[in-house]
Amino acid sequence: MTAPRLKIFSGNANRPLAEEICKAIGVPLGEATVTKFPDGESFVKINENIRGQDVFIMQSTCTPTNHHLMELLIMIDAARRASANRITAVIPFYGYARQDRKDQPRVPITAKLVANLIVAAGATRILTMDLHSQQIQGFFDIPVDHLFASPVFFEHVEKIGMRDKNLVVVSPDVGGMKMAAAYATLMGSALGMVWKKRTSATTVESVNVVGDVDGKDVLLVDDITETAGTLINAAKVMRAHGALSVRAAVSHALLSPIAYDRLKGGEIDELITTNTIPVDPRGLPITVLSVAGLLGEAILRIHNNESVTGLFKVKGF
Repeated sequence: MTAPRLKIFSGNANRPLAEEICKAIGVPLGEATVTKFPDGESFVKINENIRGQDVFIMQSTCTPTNHHLMELLIMIDAARRASANRITAVIPFYGYARQDRKDQPRVPITAKLVANLIVAAGATRILTMDLHSQQIQGFFDIPVDHLFASPVFFEHVEKIGMRDKNLVVVSPDVGGMKMAAAYATLMGSALGMVWKKRTSATTVESVNVVGDVDGKDVLLVDDITETAGTLINAAKVMRAHGALSVRAAVSHALLSPIAYDRLKGGEIDELITTNTIPVDPRGLPITVLSVAGLLGEAILRIHNNESVTGLFKVKGF
């Protein structure tokens, strides 16, 4: 019996990343028509035979979130109805992840709803990166491979010479302490935290800092930034406490117009992010690192039924 062939398809959310992944692992990007009708309805047609094949569908659910989510669901359904052997949804950025609990009366748990939709569409496996909260993996009733962007950030930090005794890794809020602690351990640096108070959905008032940043180079770490309010306010607090420089490492930069305006202020020396979603630097100090190699290697290992644990390791650790 012939082993299933590896097939990779992409929606319109982040086709350049899909093309980069395919180039990195030497697999051609599959032919598919992904467009929409004049009334906005999505239309998908897979233009090659995938019967019995190992199919990977690459789609970040970034802006416009609902449209890209529907593209993903329809592509999965098309692959299922075309008799694919296995369908892995590759979701570098998982939208709706911040709605992962009932924190007030009569609100949904949308992260779970989206997980249900993806499974119902026909996905048999998920490959994603830096979920907003670890428990989202449990929202799926299918296997989830959860990667981290930390190896990519680590290489960049070493390249620019930040990884030394003068570095302090800081979480811009209480919720990110576990992530910041992991980065601090990885980089052998001190750890700090900013305690913040949110005043609205778009504004944050940072209140105090825990840890010593006086005369230090600070690396703020977070998984998502949209308005950059948390990062900018944390950076202001860092500088007020004597930080020499402030950089931010954020896995998913969903930069809104408000975020670009705030970044122009210069409080952050460099925003380091990844290409899990398309990012336009717009002449600002924004460095976009590629996760194509990481995702590509994960795809190959999943296809060959190998462990992906080795992808969590960083050179020298």
